[in-house]
Order: sequence, then structure tokens, then C-alpha cells
Amino acid sequence: MEFAEQLKGVVRIEDVVGEYVRLRKSGPSRYMGLCPFHSEKTPSFTVHVVHQFYKCFSCGAAGDAIKFVMEKEGLSFFEALKSLAERYGVPMPKRSQYADDDSRMRAALFEMHTLAAQTFHANLQSSAGEAARAYLARRGVSAETAEKFGLGYSVRGGRGLVRLFEERRFAAGQAEQSGLVGKREDGSRYDRFRNRLMFPIHNEAGKIIGFGGRALDAGDEPKYLNSPETPIYKKSFVLYNLHRAKEAIRKEDRVILVEGYMDALGVTAAGFASVVASCGTSLTAQQVQTLKRHSGRVLVNFDPDAAGANATAKSINLLLTEGMHVRIVELDGGLDPDEYCKQNGAAAYEARLAEAKGYFYWLADRARAQHDVHSSEGAAAILQALLPAVERISDPIERSAVANDLAAYVGADRGTILDRFRKAAAARQTKPAEAPKAALRPSERILLNAVLQPEMRGEVLAELRALDAISRFASLRIFQTAFALEEAGAGWGFEDLHARLEPADQNLLTEAAFRQDERDTPEKVRAAMESVARDGRLWRRDQLKARIREAERAGNLEEAIRLTRELAELERAA
Repeated sequence: MEFAEQLKGVVRIEDVVGEYVRLRKSGPSRYMGLCPFHSEKTPSFTVHVVHQFYKCFSCGAAGDAIKFVMEKEGLSFFEALKSLAERYGVPMPKRSQYADDDSRMRAALFEMHTLAAQTFHANLQSSAGEAARAYLARRGVSAETAEKFGLGYSVRGGRGLVRLFEERRFAAGQAEQSGLVGKREDGSRYDRFRNRLMFPIHNEAGKIIGFGGRALDAGDEPKYLNSPETPIYKKSFVLYNLHRAKEAIRKEDRVILVEGYMDALGVTAAGFASVVASCGTSLTAQQVQTLKRHSGRVLVNFDPDAAGANATAKSINLLLTEGMHVRIVELDGGLDPDEYCKQNGAAAYEARLAEAKGYFYWLADRARAQHDVHSSEGAAAILQALLPAVERISDPIERSAVANDLAAYVGADRGTILDRFRKAAAARQTKPAEAPKAALRPSERILLNAVLQPEMRGEVLAELRALDAISRFASLRIFQTAFALEEAGAGWGFEDLHARLEPADQNLLTEAAFRQDERDTPEKVRAAMESVARDGRLWRRDQLKARIREAERAGNLEEAIRLTRELAELERAA
């Protein structure tokens, strides 16, 4: 485990977590953000820079930088070590005890995807890629954009990757699990992608995990063929181009959401870095949650055809459910985002972004086009069509404002509409998860945090061992574990202590440590120790008085005298 400790000494957990979560400083040593492991509207995810540890006080997720990468990217321990080591320039040991079968399989899949991307890219530059290059030229994709996005071409032959993987000695099972190779009934293997323009798909860390392939021959179906799900690719969680766009999304505090690969390329090439696409699938709740960790504001710019409008309507509900601020970008001329940017330029597209409608007005215009607003039946139908989306608004002020607009739009009574909203909100309301409450007295919390400071630990633990008062601490088991770690003689820290505790005590420890704004001074620690000792003496005194009264009532004068002497000694010592 020496290398893992070395690595954690180099990386900063706030930097690692900050690649996936928008963190905001909430104290001298703490950051907070929306938890990346469950859906939430109010931040309960905390990163402690001193202890180099994260904790969600809602779902309970907790760990160090390595654990975070394991959980967020679905990696094994070894893979997370390797990923962090490569990212921060820390050389890995040549021999590692961490590798296991699962790690080796996933490492093989990542390597095969890298080799496939290199092969496809080389194919695009070769004579075999002439048709693919011609298609890109017709779509106005420059050589620089093709290079930036790693575009490629899968040849017609159908066994290039099969042979390459065999030459590199990948097992047949690994090749099939990659999703790049298929197997026929007769046992022969073939390349999954053939005669297609290839778009590499990356995870948030920038590793290639899959491909989208666009057919180049008319009638070749499907038009877009995507990688199947594999151990490294879960399409409902992945957004195309997010690994490039996430920094701009945070900086601009907005994300431009488009439908397809070509739209993402075209809008990015026009100078808009905060654009992502949904990898050829309908938008999912997991993708929206991923977006929200980078920005709560989304500009939806799907294609203007009927299918695009339907996809926009569906996405609105998902986005609102996750508390996103949604605006809809409309482009004239029936153009998709890629075509619009090429024909009208970046300034015109930026103007369209600035003029984007609030989702309610877009939905209202759509409903008005389908129903007669002047008839009572039409007004009722419009109201029915708009209410589900509006009911998802969590902010009561925004919901009230939209209710005014909706009432004016359909000619309905504002009070009736608000009453409908209140009933819908009551029906879906659930009690929010609460952060655990620490049952610690101030002096106990101070001493617990002092034990987490290496320069104070030895002296504090030595004094606490001699105090009977800690037997009544809510944190007794935490201190007992700290005693055991100290006796072991090796250096230890917050993570080592946390890992050895039961869940209830883990919560108590993180509650005490993470809610502390700064390290306590030696003077405060000394005062806390004296307070605990004093409380212990008072408790002992009360216990002795009660036992004296009990002995007297029982007529046991000898015991009463002995206890009275003990009480006198205690009071003299105080």
C-alpha cells in the first residue's frame, strides 16, 4: 500500500473531485457541491482538504481520492491508482500487487479502444478513407476539427481489428467484450464497424470507451451504429464531448445540449466550447445529473424537425425534475445547429442563444399550434399539456410567476391554476434526507479533532486514557479505535480511523471533523481536557453521594464511612 499513500500525498482531493463536481468553498478547509452519487437539489457533499476525504451527509458516500475515482469511473483499485498516477505524473511501480482479473480485463478494453481509434484515424488519412473525407468536406468539417475530435474511418473489409487484436495477443473473449468485434454462429469473428465514419466516445477522464459510426452508403442501416454496452461503457451515463466541454461549462455556467455528433462538432468548431450531445440515445436522468454537477443552466438546441421537437419536449421534463434552469434555442430556416453555424456564423448563433425562450414559452407555443386557444376545449387541452412540466418547478417563486403567465395565456383563473400546483406539489413531496446530528459535547468534539492532528495526538490520547469520563462519550468507540491505532506504532490519519469504524461511528467522526471550520488551538484543547476531567469528577462525586445515601438507608455504616472518605479525597483533589 506504500504507493497508494505516496500517490495520495501528491494529489489534492479537491482537484480530483473538482473535475466532476462544481465545488464551492464553505469554510477554510471545506468545499461543498452536489453529490455525484445520487440526485439532490441542495448540496450535502463535502470535501475536507485537511483530511483529504469526501463525505455526503445525505447518501453516506465517503472515501479518499482513490475511492472517488473508483466509484465515479467504475474502476478497480488498481485502475484508479493508474489513472491518478498518469494524470498527476507519478510513476507507477513496475511490479504491482494490485492487479486482478477484472482490472486486467478493463485495462485490455481501454487498450483495444485506443488501438481501434488509432487504426480508424489512420484509415481516414489513407486512400481507403477517400469517401469519408469527401463526406466531411461536404459537411464543412475541417481537417483541424477532424483531428481535434479524433475522427476515423472503419474500412469495408471487416476483419482489420480482429487481426490487429490477434497480433497483439488479446484473448478472443476480451475482443468480444470490447464491443468492437462480433462473433457469428459458425464461430468466426468480424469487425462490428465497417465502412463508417467513426466518432470516438470518451468518459469524463478523457479515455476512449466506445464509438459511434455513421453509415457512408445510402441504404446502409442503421444510419448511426453505436458501441454496445461493455464493462467500460454505460451509454445512459455518457455525454459526447463532455470531457472537452466541462471546463467551459463551469466557466460559462451554461451547457449547450445538442442531439448528435455532427452538431457537437459544428457548434464547437464555431467557437462554442460548452456543447455536449447525448451519444445517439434519448436523454437520460443519469446524463442530466451529470450535467447538473457542472452547471444548472442548459440551453436545449435539438434539431427543428418533428423528432427533434418531441425529443425537446421529453428532455424538458427530465431537466426540470433535476432542478435545471431550461431554455430552448430555436433556429430559423429549418437548420440543425451544425448547419446554422456554418451558414450564419458564430455571431448569429450566439444571438440565438441569447434570445432562447424559457421552456414554458416554447411549450406554450407548441401547444397553441396544436389547439385552438379561443375555444374552451382548446384552452383546457393547452392547460392539460402544460401543467405536467410546470408542476415540476421546485422553486415556489418561479412556479408562481409561471402560473401568472399560464393563466394569462389560456385565459384561466390564476387561483385555480395555483391550487392545482399546490395539490400536485403535495402529492409528490417527500421528506428530504437530513444530515446526521452529532451527539457530541463541545469539549468532546474538540478532543476528537485534536486526535486527528498528528502534532497533538500522542499527548491527548495519553491523558484521555487516564480519564474515566470518556466511558460516557458518545464517541467512545472512536477513541478506543484511536488508542489501538496508536498502540500499533505506525503513522495513521483520518482515513485509517474512519475505515475501522462502524457506519454510525463513521458518521459521528465525519460530522465532527467536517463541520469544524478550523483547527483548534492548543489552548482550546487544554481547556477541553480540563472540562472533561472536571465533568468526570462531578459525575464521580454525584455517584459517591448516591452510594453513601444508599449505604446509610441499608444500615451499612462501615460502607458509608468508606465512601465518605473517598468523597473527601476526591473533593480535596479538585
